[in-house]
Amino acid sequence: MKIGVLALQGAFIEHIKMLRQLGFEAVEVRLPHQLDRLDGLIIPGGESTTIGKLASEYGLIAPLRRFARTRPTWGTCAGMIFLAKDIGIDEQPILGAMDITVDRNAFGRQIDSFETDLQIAGLAGAPFHAVFIRAPVVTAVEPGVDVLARLDDGRIVAVRQGRLLATAFHPELTDDLRLHASFCDIVKGTLD
Repeated sequence: MKIGVLALQGAFIEHIKMLRQLGFEAVEVRLPHQLDRLDGLIIPGGESTTIGKLASEYGLIAPLRRFARTRPTWGTCAGMIFLAKDIGIDEQPILGAMDITVDRNAFGRQIDSFETDLQIAGLAGAPFHAVFIRAPVVTAVEPGVDVLARLDDGRIVAVRQGRLLATAFHPELTDDLRLHASFCDIVKGTLD
């Protein structure tokens, strides 16, 4: 099983390290041909506008859209924004792969970043310690999208739609491998 991590900007190295800790082959993706022969893909946190611009410059938008239509893809923070169908603005390139509406930077500036423990549907054990840095939230989901986690105030911060997963927080900035293992289970499930 080979999982790629979009390595244009953001916390891609941390995702790769976690996947390798779990015993999976993980590779950096910067060009369209690097999507070939991947079984899954993680789009990391970072700056969604920059990721979109770089993906456009490298000819990745259409190949990433095709990939997300057929293979497991997980977006974290900026990756959630990049996967969404609606982010409230038209000028930023997105994949439009998930039937969700996302509010970018829903919590304000960097200084408003925070950490909290979340109950995540399907994740056994203790609550997941989630790190939110200039994070988005999901403001609407269409039929077929499962809400996996909400903050105490009800805002949606983790969703799944079939083989697509999106989290508003940065699991790669913790020592907890459970979400990465869960995504790998999604990938394995598509290979069986």
